[in-house]
Amino acid sequence: MAHCLAKLLCCLAFSGVAAGAASPYLGFDRNDYPGDAALPALRRTFRYTGYWLNNPPGETRNTWTGKRPILKKHGFGFLVLFNGRTDAQLKPEDAADLGAQDGRAAVDAALHEGFAPGVLIFLDQEEGGRMLREQAAYVLAWIGAVQAAGARAGVYCSGIPVSGGTQTITTAQDIVERLSSAPQISTKSKSAEGRVALWIAQDQCPPSPGCTVAAPPLAAVGTLAPSAPAFIAAWQYAQSPRRAQFSASCPRNQASDGNCYAPGLPHDANTFIDLDVTNSPDPSEAPR
Repeated sequence: MAHCLAKLLCCLAFSGVAAGAASPYLGFDRNDYPGDAALPALRRTFRYTGYWLNNPPGETRNTWTGKRPILKKHGFGFLVLFNGRTDAQLKPEDAADLGAQDGRAAVDAALHEGFAPGVLIFLDQEEGGRMLREQAAYVLAWIGAVQAAGARAGVYCSGIPVSGGTQTITTAQDIVERLSSAPQISTKSKSAEGRVALWIAQDQCPPSPGCTVAAPPLAAVGTLAPSAPAFIAAWQYAQSPRRAQFSASCPRNQASDGNCYAPGLPHDANTFIDLDVTNSPDPSEAPR
């Protein structure tokens, strides 16, 4: 089962052969808001942006708060993101209870920022490989709470294989397997509204083309299978700074400091970005 699912994730997620896949839309994400002045230049290349609902990893404040109106004015769609808990934060607590609390908080924050009740919100699951018991309890409880509050749930997670004994596994694969046996999660619908969305982080080359916007890849967009409990909504194919352990074989098209930068902007702390591709110009909105 694990081997078959890994092969399915690989073939459909990174080959661009998913049935009915649309032309790809490029987007960017970063922890800090890039500033109002940068939006016109960013919009010339990117159709949507990541949008944090709480403090991003390692940050003490969220600079995206209140920025949805001006981003909408410039024509951006959104990958809405809620920063989850690390395993170290979960171990001394009731992980499922924290997940439920954070799921409700994510929906409240999204509504406060002006997103529609059915908004798609991704949980940022930073730690890769097979999840530990408390991590799985937290993630599943978060998904259940988001769905119970009327929003759609997704997870940002690693698509990079990690060795686990005699097998390798990705966090995405692990989540799909756990969803299949999670009765509290709504996954029965064949439509995107009824399943859990995955935002895959995979910056290895191949399948990633590296830090480039010249020829956007049609990959990691589409469904796993009609009966699967999740679908792949987005692929983060390049990160800043370059993670040498994963992307050393990528084309050397990052800047000399190892970051990807938005075209048409000076290279500084406000303009380095991660690169994403989806088959929707606004993944936050319910499919039509």
